[in-house]
Amino acid sequence: MVVARTEPGLAEEPKKLGPLPPKAKLALAEDWSSGKIESKRWYALRKKWGENNFGVVPENVTIVGDTVGGKRRQVLRCEAHGDEYSGPVTGQWKRKKRVGGVLVSKQHFASGRFEVVMKIGSVDNPRPKGIVPAIWTYGYRAVAVPAKLSDDFSPTQPLYQPYLQKWGKGQAFYWSELDFPEYGKGGRFDRPMYNTFLNSKHQPLTFDAHGFADGRYHTYTTEWRTGLAPIKGVKDGQVAKAKGFYWIQDKAVDFGLYLGNPLRKFGRDRYAVCSGLTARHWIDGRFIGENTTFVPSMGGQLNLGVWLPKWAGPAPWKTAAVYFARVRVWQYGDPGDVLGVLTEDITDNFGKDGQPLRR
Repeated sequence: MVVARTEPGLAEEPKKLGPLPPKAKLALAEDWSSGKIESKRWYALRKKWGENNFGVVPENVTIVGDTVGGKRRQVLRCEAHGDEYSGPVTGQWKRKKRVGGVLVSKQHFASGRFEVVMKIGSVDNPRPKGIVPAIWTYGYRAVAVPAKLSDDFSPTQPLYQPYLQKWGKGQAFYWSELDFPEYGKGGRFDRPMYNTFLNSKHQPLTFDAHGFADGRYHTYTTEWRTGLAPIKGVKDGQVAKAKGFYWIQDKAVDFGLYLGNPLRKFGRDRYAVCSGLTARHWIDGRFIGENTTFVPSMGGQLNLGVWLPKWAGPAPWKTAAVYFARVRVWQYGDPGDVLGVLTEDITDNFGKDGQPLRR
């Protein structure tokens, strides 16, 4: 997660949230009416990231009763512990303050419609400063080769990308993420962040969502689309097949043409790049904005929750919470989708005695 910038120039005409495409398939429908978190569908994170906070823990993720649309229902509650918290729950290094809670889907999703009904705080305290309530997709994969071979492609590791090295020589990292949205930068809740992350590239945007952080439930909808972009000049000898896709293996091919994304083959010396196209966002059916740059094509897991990074500012309170009443995800199966490549769950990085581990 990074601090986002404001991006002007939205389309002048509002974009209506239309009907689902005929090919859309309902892949996830969750309302927690069972009163429990189904382990086949979800897992809660125990994880630390960023500065001046002590991560997120499963103890802060529970099912509770709440009133949604005038009816009493079971909902997901993700609790945040502020700068004045002194209760029993601890995060990294056994610290009590600035600890949140995040739930993650077991399933990885690509193009489709994501619909999440979320409430931030309460009517009495709808914007607890210092928290970051968020909905996002995330997928990652680390691919390693010996350090002495790190500056070129590897015939034994077709997915290794010398342009995606991170955390040292020979450590390449694939990253797919869409934020829709993250509230709370600098303690503000009127312009949440809608960021995209495509491996080593990202587009940080904020859009006007004034009035939605009001302690009431609202429906957040995002449509993610992918496609295929023809790439000229790539020959069969410049790629290798793995995981059902083709991967560039030659530095003569401009990295900017594919940015680490895999290719599909359409004949001898004929390829197209699996590419993210757009991520368009609505709240309660009102068009908020769209991302069109560095949109990923690789699938990611759906994350729901709250955390307390340094850039959210002080959190001068004991506890706050974010609630999720319903989640529905339809998958579109767009031609640019890349599934089966980023497949790992997000791992515990507290380590022994709460000491940090590499991601």
